[in-house]
Amino acid sequence: MSGSAAGLGLRSGSYGSLTAAVGGSGGGGVRKAGGRGWALRGGEKERLQLLHRALRLVGRRRAGVLLLLAVASAAVFCSLFAVVKDDSSSISIVNNFEVPNAIQKSVYPSTTRPLMMSGNQYSSVVNRIELPNRLHLSYANFTHPCEGFSVPPPLVDKKRTGPRPCPVCYVSVDQAFALMPLQASPSPVLKNLNYISEDGTVSNLSSQGSAFGGHPSLEQRNKSFDISVSMSVHCGFVKGKKPGQGTGFDIKDDDLLEMEQCRELVVASAIFGNYDMIQHPRNISEFSKANACFYMFVDEETEAYVKNSSSLYNNNKVGLWRLVVVRNLPYEDPRRTGKIPKLLLHRLFPNVRFSVWIDAKLELVADPYLLLERFLWRKNTTFAISRHYKRFDVFEEAEANKAAGKYDNASIDYQIEFYRNEGLSHYSPAKFPITSDVPEGCVIIREHIPITNLFTCLWFNEVDRFTSRDQISFSTVRDKIRARVGWMPEMFLDCERRNFVVQAYHRELLEQMIASTRRPPSTTDAPPSRKLRPGSRKAPPSKKPSMKRKKEKKSSSRRRVPKPVPGGMGAM
Repeated sequence: MSGSAAGLGLRSGSYGSLTAAVGGSGGGGVRKAGGRGWALRGGEKERLQLLHRALRLVGRRRAGVLLLLAVASAAVFCSLFAVVKDDSSSISIVNNFEVPNAIQKSVYPSTTRPLMMSGNQYSSVVNRIELPNRLHLSYANFTHPCEGFSVPPPLVDKKRTGPRPCPVCYVSVDQAFALMPLQASPSPVLKNLNYISEDGTVSNLSSQGSAFGGHPSLEQRNKSFDISVSMSVHCGFVKGKKPGQGTGFDIKDDDLLEMEQCRELVVASAIFGNYDMIQHPRNISEFSKANACFYMFVDEETEAYVKNSSSLYNNNKVGLWRLVVVRNLPYEDPRRTGKIPKLLLHRLFPNVRFSVWIDAKLELVADPYLLLERFLWRKNTTFAISRHYKRFDVFEEAEANKAAGKYDNASIDYQIEFYRNEGLSHYSPAKFPITSDVPEGCVIIREHIPITNLFTCLWFNEVDRFTSRDQISFSTVRDKIRARVGWMPEMFLDCERRNFVVQAYHRELLEQMIASTRRPPSTTDAPPSRKLRPGSRKAPPSKKPSMKRKKEKKSSSRRRVPKPVPGGMGAM
């Protein structure tokens, strides 16, 4: 990167810094989304001419040429749509992935073809998770069809200056599955990670955090960043026999048993406080429907709404989503509760290799195996999250949260001051190759190995200890781990994230917008007042109605947060 602007990763819309390397993207000879690419091959013209002659003969010798007509038609049809072998490889050519309308500008290389098997083999692949005879490709000896592809510069549009999607090069679903690593990625230094339970420690109720998180002391928190081969850390669920059983965030045994059967990939989301509408994934392949698990965690309030409002609800399923009702919620704030499945999926799904977390406000419009291949395996990384489309400095993110009334200002100031005393500084080119300190945390793509599990455990502990605004604590946890073992998450462009998800409105705001279209406008109608959280100084100006969640209390019987002590952090 050259120059201060490039070094800081200055944004243009949601593209981020285009001078940063965007590795592993598709190569030349691409086919734009939606293009079918059908063309007449050798011998097809002759067959068409044969069909034409047959049609002319029908009028003269109708009885004698009906059979000829049928044979000729079948020959042409087969020649146009038959699967043909590629001369350069054993890969078969077929177009079996429907390009979504929402990502029209994505590119699919013309050399990208799924791997096909015989009918019996393919049906066994679709219906089974264990695939001992699966066809496998290695990046080392595979010419990737997206090699050489790069994100083009953003279009200049004075009428649209906000964030937007950008092109992304994917392979086919079958090819992505064939590129899945056969073995788990290596975990630097850390090989064995255990989790502290109530039986192994006595909670210090004078410490910050919650009973669900175990009230880790400041000394325990600091020690958790001293990474070694074998470790035991706080990671929620400190009570009960196992996560979901008497721990808070309780789940029925039948659901837990089914969750344990999920082995390869889980796509997960959550709605608490009935805050969002369920968004249904689109463009999901039949292969992924059979092999990936789709779980939506909800509370009883949300479940009741879904049952009464969705015609797709059937036996705890809504479309692809399997609903899991969570009881005995450990937090009063639905947003903080939502961080449990978001960051601790490895505890809820102990046998899963990979996970894709999608915030409930987002609609997934691309197959999850394509995301694993594009953002993990192709980049040889184990954790991927997008950068914020506009902000990359934690201090700026904190001020934006206060201005928007996301959390009470005193708690945000306290957290920032604590991190500043630990060494947090403004983002600068000195942090390169780190390109941002602020993630857009609504999508997380990761492999479940000890180091990524430790990262999300410690990230969750910060959310449990301080505010629920996980963008503020992300870089602190990342930088502490990176300083010790050299590992860090991969941060991709926000415009790439917008390529495979579509953002919807929160439920109450959407219902309010629908209601406003059904009644005549009135000049006496005043805009709805914006709710403020405790400690907020003033409401930010807003032209659009803004719906807020229930107010978070700074302290409750479930959570102890001491008041800031002037002059230091010793009270922690």
